[in-house]
Amino acid sequence: MNNTSNIIHDIGRRAVIYLRVSTEEQVDNFSLDTQEDICRKNASKRGYEIIEIFREEGRSAKTILGRPTLINLIEYCRKKRNQIHAVFVYRLDRVSRQTGDYLAIRKKLAENGVTIISATEPTGDSPTEKLVETILAGFAQLDNDIRSERSRNGMRARFLSGLLVSGQVPLGYSVHGGYAVKNPKTWDIVKRAWDLMATGTKSLSEIAKIMNDWGLTTIYAKKERLIRPQIVNKLFRNKFYMGTLSSKTYPQQMKGQHVPMITEEQYYKVQAVLDGKNTNKIALAKRNHSNPDFPLRRVIKCAKCGIGLTGGFSKGRYARYPYYRCGGSCTGTSIKVDELENALCTLLKQVTPKKECLDLFIAFLYKTYHERLFRLQKIKNEADVEIDKLKETRRLLVQKNLSGVYSDEIFEEQSAMIEEKMIKAQVVKDDATIDKYNIDDVTSFIRTLLADLAEAYKRSSLSQIKVLLGSIFPSGTAWNYNGGLNHQISPIYQAILTFDSNVISSSGPERT
Repeated sequence: MNNTSNIIHDIGRRAVIYLRVSTEEQVDNFSLDTQEDICRKNASKRGYEIIEIFREEGRSAKTILGRPTLINLIEYCRKKRNQIHAVFVYRLDRVSRQTGDYLAIRKKLAENGVTIISATEPTGDSPTEKLVETILAGFAQLDNDIRSERSRNGMRARFLSGLLVSGQVPLGYSVHGGYAVKNPKTWDIVKRAWDLMATGTKSLSEIAKIMNDWGLTTIYAKKERLIRPQIVNKLFRNKFYMGTLSSKTYPQQMKGQHVPMITEEQYYKVQAVLDGKNTNKIALAKRNHSNPDFPLRRVIKCAKCGIGLTGGFSKGRYARYPYYRCGGSCTGTSIKVDELENALCTLLKQVTPKKECLDLFIAFLYKTYHERLFRLQKIKNEADVEIDKLKETRRLLVQKNLSGVYSDEIFEEQSAMIEEKMIKAQVVKDDATIDKYNIDDVTSFIRTLLADLAEAYKRSSLSQIKVLLGSIFPSGTAWNYNGGLNHQISPIYQAILTFDSNVISSSGPERT
């Protein structure tokens, strides 16, 4: 046997070894030294002398690109044409998992007199062995394609179930255990930004400055950077905040399993604000034309054309007099500021709820609040019980793993499942809190506001006037030039005006 081996070595059959692992993590786990040892033994058995080792660590075999060691090997064989006779690999898929790429590499090496030999698979120079080699290369691609398809299907399944796919979440959220959860440092601040944007009183530049002043930042190229108007526009267009998942890869929009920051109504309200600002196809905020001399400008509309009233001064003999005028094409429609103010105050007095209706409404709020508080406390208690059970299950799991009943693989799988359930239970518990609301403060504010809407209007700032009138008359009010205002009261104000004592249970809590 030794004599035969010496004769073969005298012929001078030389070879190199190519070793590869697919990821950086596998460099330690899938030993390249083990591959090399197997290749060396097979080469020795076949009578080849190994003169060079090529190690490709942490590289994928999906494409040739990004694999400098393989390219160096091909160039090495070209320079030593007919001096290198074989390339030994642990398996053929170490060369490539794409059949076309593998055949191209084999052809390139063959032109320089080099054969690819697998240390663990049947390969050789005979027609049958080459056929088997090609089939094995095809199986490598098939395996790769199946894995890719499973990965794609798994990603799609996660998306369709409302779970994260990319692992990235917008400002205000963080990722924990594969789930999007509230970021305690930024959640309330971003929520405040949404509320402020919904008022329609701030431009994107102003909102960006305010968010920066509040300490918010964005991450770009792994660095914290100031928030700019373009980022603000993208943030307020993201449906993730209202609980909806969308993706460039999948056409569907799914209800996410994360906690929404805002309601669907607030989201679309902000979209209306942004669209109203889009005059040059750039989402810039609409200018707020507030003027203390004309607080109702753009708030009250012209009944003839529906355009908001504008304001201006007319010069008299001894003074300048303020007037409201139609902002459209209507002519001869000037209204004295005092006349419109008085008409509005008269209307507000008319829609101010009677004391008995207001008292009933406040009592109803207390009753509803305490019922809601009771339900939320029950949910919170159930979540606490669930969390305690999961902690006990995890404790038993650790014991069984340490005692050898469960393997490390089973332990990791079960531990991940428990962690997911723990996060869900914690999310439910966090959402079941109502401690930040003070019902006495809320009802006191409502009673003061609704006791005299005309006085509330007079005490309001310019921005508050818009909010107040918008809540009472959601469809707006219009001056009809007959000394009155056309209006439609919102359903909630209409309900308060006609509040019936039958709504309140005789056992419901009452406050004064």
